[in-house]
Amino acid sequence: MSDVNKTIQKWHASFRKGTDFDSWGQLVEAIDEYQILARQLQKEVQSTNSSEFTEEQKKTLGKIATCLEMRSASLQCTQSKEDFKLEELKKLETIIQNILTYNKEFPFDVQPVPLRKILAPGEEENLEVEEEEEDAAAGAGSTEAFPPRATGTLLPRLPSEPGMTLLTLKIEKIGLKDAGQCIDPYMTISVKDLNGVDVNPMQDTPVASRKEDTYIHFSVDVEIQRHVEKLPKGAAIFFEFKHYKPKKRFTSTKCFAFMEMDEIKPGPMVIELYKKPTDFKRKKLQLLTKKQLYLHLHQTLHKDS
Repeated sequence: MSDVNKTIQKWHASFRKGTDFDSWGQLVEAIDEYQILARQLQKEVQSTNSSEFTEEQKKTLGKIATCLEMRSASLQCTQSKEDFKLEELKKLETIIQNILTYNKEFPFDVQPVPLRKILAPGEEENLEVEEEEEDAAAGAGSTEAFPPRATGTLLPRLPSEPGMTLLTLKIEKIGLKDAGQCIDPYMTISVKDLNGVDVNPMQDTPVASRKEDTYIHFSVDVEIQRHVEKLPKGAAIFFEFKHYKPKKRFTSTKCFAFMEMDEIKPGPMVIELYKKPTDFKRKKLQLLTKKQLYLHLHQTLHKDS
């Protein structure tokens, strides 16, 4: 059996394993399997080595990875409006098996994930830290609009429930000393419990709208995907600032911020920035800078009486 057929067989086995876990109700195991397979497919899509797959086949693999991520998100948030069902995912099994000969239209209207490496939490620790002053003078003091690129993965507000409160967080801007150097910056927003486990599906903002001096402006609303009253005790909302590094061809987390449950109150707020890697358990926090640079937010609470 050729190497490429072995690879396809391995992908198919992983896909079956994930859908089996899913159908048995073992959701944590299913999510893990889906995310591992999605990363493997993304890696193949991004491979610049001589690949056994055509560009069209890579595009199909990228779309399968997107569907796996959509199913993972559906399992992590049962109230999600963007529900991607197991029955739909199973339609992709024959496509994975026959990827070398598949030439029909893809069954779902999705786009492949961006052709860039996005590091999993903790992976960055293994890379050399060269975050400091790359081309420090570049763009300093400039005002620049970013090109319209990634649309993000923001979710709509949940339906209101009597006596329950929903939270909208407007991410206004972030202050960084090297704001002018950041390429395609965006934020990943997640809600984690005390053990760092996801409470809601993660959401990505679109790429920031503009940068100005030491600020990158987002001006975007994020709808937290659980009623405030249902958030677990000790949970926190995390904001990871990410940007693209062309020299290394991956998207990196530069810093992060978080707000805890007792900070949920209507109106503006500023929160401190911390050095990567993102510490979801909040045990070893190191401030990013001593300068007066923060993440600027505005909270709106919606209560259905």
